[in-house]
Amino acid sequence: MRRQVFSLPGLIKQQYEDLEPKTRKLLSTPEIFSVQRIILTGCGDSYSAGLATKHIFELLTGIPTEVVTSIELARLCDKGQLGFSPNNPLVIAVSHSGGVARVGESVERANKYGAFTVGVTANRESYLGRSSQRILEVDIPSFEPSPGVRSYLVSVLALLLLAIRFGEVRGKYTMDEAMSYRADLLSQANGLEDMLPSIDEAIQTLSLQWSEMEAFDFTGAGFDYAAAWYGHAKIMEAAGKYAMHINTEEWLHLNFFMRNYAKIGTIMFANSTNPTFSRAKEAIGYAARDLGRPTLVISDMDASSFPEPCTVVHTPKTSYPISMPLTQFVPVALLSGYIAAIIGEEDGRGTKDNWSFAHNGNAVKNSEIIID
Repeated sequence: MRRQVFSLPGLIKQQYEDLEPKTRKLLSTPEIFSVQRIILTGCGDSYSAGLATKHIFELLTGIPTEVVTSIELARLCDKGQLGFSPNNPLVIAVSHSGGVARVGESVERANKYGAFTVGVTANRESYLGRSSQRILEVDIPSFEPSPGVRSYLVSVLALLLLAIRFGEVRGKYTMDEAMSYRADLLSQANGLEDMLPSIDEAIQTLSLQWSEMEAFDFTGAGFDYAAAWYGHAKIMEAAGKYAMHINTEEWLHLNFFMRNYAKIGTIMFANSTNPTFSRAKEAIGYAARDLGRPTLVISDMDASSFPEPCTVVHTPKTSYPISMPLTQFVPVALLSGYIAAIIGEEDGRGTKDNWSFAHNGNAVKNSEIIID
């Protein structure tokens, strides 16, 4: 995972050059203007990419946007909401492999009832690729496998570029402003490259202290929540440890009650451009100062902004809040990888023994398809 992380600056540059022109051509101007509602869907990391960009779609486009799990869209979503007007809602389904059964099933059902479907995938011939009305094809250079790092970044980047394009076409800002948004995304490559050595050193040191933690608690809200979701997923996938994600407000209603808090690694995201930043700082104080929980703060602000006894890892600043999700997940990817290496854990338990049913993704690729 560490090697994947260190490849990200170059990947941002390469993928921006590939995806930026593709997102301009994916939908026509009339099609973009016709969109009245957007549904983002996917499973696992792809679901997290939707969480990372939901508020950004609404902010940039003015279009109501929701993130729906693929099983809910495939089996539970009211069919009257899938075709309430021509080509509406716009369903954007994300799956790097394109072979996840539930994602393809959800797109098939959306098509059946009149929605407009777009698949974001690296495999045009996959189930998702064959089912979607349009394909935004991603082309990620091969790399040694690990729990998703490169694929997650590319999914987030693709959705961010789509959101910028939709807002530009709908006249929410000028072409020059749209280019400024895009430039801010691209600038994250250099910002991350400059900061990676210090991020890596801090996380490596913390991982040595936290490798025997019994559980991990990830919090964030708004633009930050997806990074918390991603973090809990990587700890489970890479290290096999207990982990939970929760929004910052709910943490103060629920999670702080947990006993044995000295053994709970608490990771709190606090992006200064997020409207929830003041609440995040309050939660950090309660966790680190009052409870004495081992606390990691991931923020674009430096340690002086958080006087409580916590570890602060500084991530790249952005000119616009919409760019933050592109890099703020990096420290938790490193944390997961380091802890797994320290305790000698194999990614995904190696899909051996009791976990062998998941070999080659069988548990998510091979499933009964029901289009109702």
